[in-house]
This record gives sequence, structure tokens and C-alpha cells, in this order.
Amino acid sequence: QVQLVESGGGSVQAGGSLRLSCAASGYTYSNYCMAWFRQAPGKGREAVARIEADQWTYYSDSVKGRFTVSRDNAKNTLYLQMNGLKPEDTAMYYCAARRYRYCAVGDGEYTYWGQGTQVAVSS
Repeated sequence: QVQLVESGGGSVQAGGSLRLSCAASGYTYSNYCMAWFRQAPGKGREAVARIEADQWTYYSDSVKGRFTVSRDNAKNTLYLQMNGLKPEDTAMYYCAARRYRYCAVGDGEYTYWGQGTQVAVSS
């Protein structure tokens, strides 16, 4: 049974940092594209960052230069280091897995999802 479990969310002031983690189990983690999405209240789900099996990374323009996605295949864990947080980063953050080595943009391309971890940034 595939499981993705996020952790590391919380409340911070603008300019602060958080590190999200996503522990994966139940599949061959190292072979799959992994991604972070977020959803703010009243808004659609937004792709934030993704990392392919060979470590290629992609970021949305809204987080480029502030967020860093990484993966530890030995630990089956995905990370999102978030620096320079802004109030507009406030959202529920989800990790997701796509059953291919290469990533796609749309959330419909991702098969497995975690339950999410809440990030709140105050001004």
C-alpha cells in the first residue's frame, strides 16, 4: 500500500523558513517523479516544485529562488526547503508521486497524494 506522509508545516512570520518532509512507502520511491503542490483557501491546486528520478528539478515562478526541492532515495523522503516565506505562501502543502521517472505539470498526472501539511505565513 502506497503512503505519503507530510510533516514540517507550521506558522512563521514573513521572511522565515520552514522545511517540509514527505515520507514515502509502499513503492519503489527512487524510480518515480515526486512533486510538491499547494492549495490556498478558495484557490485551485498549484504546482510548486518537482524532482525527477534523476534529480532534475523544476519550480514555479512564484517560488523560484526561495524554495528548494530535494530527495533522499536512501530514506524514501522528499523535502521542500522554504526560505524567504511570504504571506502569499500560506496554503496546505501536498506531496505527490507520479508513476514515471519524468515529471508532468498537471496534478492529474500524479497517482499518489499525501494528506497535506499546513503552512501559515503572517506579515
